[in-house]
Amino acid sequence: MDKDNRKHIAILGSTGSIGTQALEVIGGHPDKFVAEVLTAQRNADLLIEQALAFKPNAVVIGEDALYEQVRDALLPHDIKVYAGQKALASVVEMDSIDIVLTALVGYAGLQPTIRAIEAGKHIALANKETLVVAGELVTALAREKGVNIYPVDSEHSAIFQCIVGEFHNPIEKIILTASGGPFRGRSREELQSVTKAQALKHPNWEMGAKITIDSASLMNKGLEVIEAKWLFGLRPDQIEVVVHPQSIIHSMVQFTDSSIKAQMGLPDMRLPIQFALSYPDRIMADFPRLNFMDYPQLTFEQPDSQTFRNLALAFEAMERGGNVPCILNAANEIAVAEFLQDKIGFLHMSDIIAECMEQVPFIAKPSLDDYISTDREVRIKAQELIGRNSRA
Repeated sequence: MDKDNRKHIAILGSTGSIGTQALEVIGGHPDKFVAEVLTAQRNADLLIEQALAFKPNAVVIGEDALYEQVRDALLPHDIKVYAGQKALASVVEMDSIDIVLTALVGYAGLQPTIRAIEAGKHIALANKETLVVAGELVTALAREKGVNIYPVDSEHSAIFQCIVGEFHNPIEKIILTASGGPFRGRSREELQSVTKAQALKHPNWEMGAKITIDSASLMNKGLEVIEAKWLFGLRPDQIEVVVHPQSIIHSMVQFTDSSIKAQMGLPDMRLPIQFALSYPDRIMADFPRLNFMDYPQLTFEQPDSQTFRNLALAFEAMERGGNVPCILNAANEIAVAEFLQDKIGFLHMSDIIAECMEQVPFIAKPSLDDYISTDREVRIKAQELIGRNSRA
């Protein structure tokens, strides 16, 4: 941290939903935070706009072909410009960075997060797939390096906020809340014909396409279940999911004396982002306040994991352990991408994931190389299964 005590933040994925909201938080507190590094995969125009507004030390554009466009736009402003995946993984090691906010989508967040932890940087984690794929490895490395992982997902932030001041008290269980997505209450027959456009209409949250589809299929909640296991050191039987359509209670913790603490607020990702960046302090924000009279009824339901199989598959992957969550994640990333291209149906995504979990070899104690090879193998297998089914 520099002499003026501001926290210098690297945002991996600054042009996405989480990244842009993180910059709102940083821009609202110039006395607290500095945007030190910004990265994007291919949205060069927005990355340039953000860099001109926030004047970071460096930016990284993932697509090598876009390097010259970004470099030429930022050359007069003394902002370093790098390109490619290797640059993305190495930029997090800069001495001037205090916290790395990993807001990349999917498996792509794993290796930059590992590099940041190895460099001793604290992590604000919005990339749940990092812990889904390699939770045991990542959390062990964070302990070894003395690095804190601050959760940014609204549900995990809620759990974290509930246990602040309770670290010496054992958790009996956590209760992750789920909105239920746009298809809550639908039957399997009704889900046979849902469209991409319908699945992208989330009732409560504004998110990117991939996470919105995951929310509609309940895979997002499944990934959060696995993430929670590693973040909070829980057994699978200590994690419960409850559907809460209003998305006002973001999650809850039950302690051994039967008391339950809940964290509540309007659906607004800027709050968990700000809490992760400012912890242990709560700092003033102009976010909208919850008025209970606007929500006179808060309701709860059991999730339908028979209709929405992805949640059950995620619990199964967590129970089996090893490289199975990595298999689940890679198969899901391929399935969602194919669904977004109208190549497979909504329910077909779960079929692809289940088949990959059965067919890809199990590794009980995977290394990082094992995770990398498993991810590669699953993506090939999923594409084969999709191609076979489309020809059938």
